[in-house]
Amino acid sequence: MNKMIKNEMKLEFLSKSNNEGFARIVVACFASQMDPTIEEIADIKTAVSEAVTNSIIHAYPNGEGIVKVIAKLYEDEIEIEISDTGIGINDIEEAKEPLYTSKSGLERSGMGFTIMESFMDNLRVESIVGLGTKITMKKKIKSKESLQTNTYEIK
Repeated sequence: MNKMIKNEMKLEFLSKSNNEGFARIVVACFASQMDPTIEEIADIKTAVSEAVTNSIIHAYPNGEGIVKVIAKLYEDEIEIEISDTGIGINDIEEAKEPLYTSKSGLERSGMGFTIMESFMDNLRVESIVGLGTKITMKKKIKSKESLQTNTYEIK
């Protein structure tokens, strides 16, 4: 069963490090239509930041290229796709291992995929060496009505 897309946006930018914050804020603003909690927005921003940073740092080692972001809103879920046409990933399973990094000279932790997996409900990584990488992440957004409110009264 296909879910009905309620809204969609596409963004492209150069793989410059200062565009990471731009992408994170754009996706967070777009997601805000779903009235997510502060925690849900923070999770989305963190995951987008990690995915975009991966493209910026790893995809284009010999220059700059384009990073694409597509976000789709469904009834209760956001889907975010971040892709590049860079060098690709030789071994996705190895790249997803905590602390693995192909750029040991940088002050990077090698925790990008682990962070994305922990903050999102679903993570799919597709890559073809020489053609690029696509990361697709999904997160359920709980409706405000379904959140339990605890109140108390001081007398």
